[in-house]
Amino acid sequence: MTDNSSGEIVPFPGERPDASSARVLAIANQKGGVGKTTTAINLGTALAAIGERVLIIDLDPQGNASTGLGIDQRSRQVSTYDVITGERSLRDAILATAVPHLHIAPSTLDLSGFELEMGHSRDRAFRLRTALGQLNDAAMGPGAYSYVLIDCPPSLNLLTINAMAAANAILVPLQCEFFALEGLSQLLKTVDQVKQTLNPDLSIHGIVLTMFDARNNLSGQVVADVREFMGPKVYDTIIPRNVRVSEAPSYGKPVLVYDLKCVGSEAYLRLATEIIQREKQFKELRAS
Repeated sequence: MTDNSSGEIVPFPGERPDASSARVLAIANQKGGVGKTTTAINLGTALAAIGERVLIIDLDPQGNASTGLGIDQRSRQVSTYDVITGERSLRDAILATAVPHLHIAPSTLDLSGFELEMGHSRDRAFRLRTALGQLNDAAMGPGAYSYVLIDCPPSLNLLTINAMAAANAILVPLQCEFFALEGLSQLLKTVDQVKQTLNPDLSIHGIVLTMFDARNNLSGQVVADVREFMGPKVYDTIIPRNVRVSEAPSYGKPVLVYDLKCVGSEAYLRLATEIIQREKQFKELRAS
């Protein structure tokens, strides 16, 4: 992309944050109701439970990830809107949650105006990446995060582009329901475009199948179709449809805190373990 007076996005100035900093995973799918926020909350909790230090960035104006972790509106004095508009630093927005080693940068409805306000700014796609780079500079040491999970809005808008420009990889939740593959090709196309123009290091970390119902023959067929289409990109772990997972956000808790022994909690712990295993494989590939 070129730097000109017509409002084009300029290339990101400088190098990516050092490889020793946090791994940044954007949880994205332009379809709503596929389990993005549920995955962000519970994967973050599961990673924290097995010893990782995790930051969730709520980049959805609905703020469901913030609410699901018990952060009320009064506590959101500094939000991700303030961060990506440059008013405050990311560190100013970060709040502790009830889960040890898990923090969140909450969102507010103000985020819905970001595209209108910043749509003509030439660095509009790199606002979050810049904020994360500053956080890495400030957070190096024993308190540094090992994972940053970005909860994206249910659309391929400028907020999602910011997440993709900032991320090392994309994690795609995909529901085990009719039309599951509809829209996936568009998401993959967008990821490819971002990789070519904004973030050459971006990759698909994996696809997690959610809302699986073993009693429904369609769920099994969707699993088979997605695995045939995407191959090893699909995680082995499948998140089942589980009432305890659905109930937990209304109590402002991750399901692992609400009911550790339910099948949903067990699935997210397996997913966290699988992600860490993939990270080790990626690290070995990068080293070689």
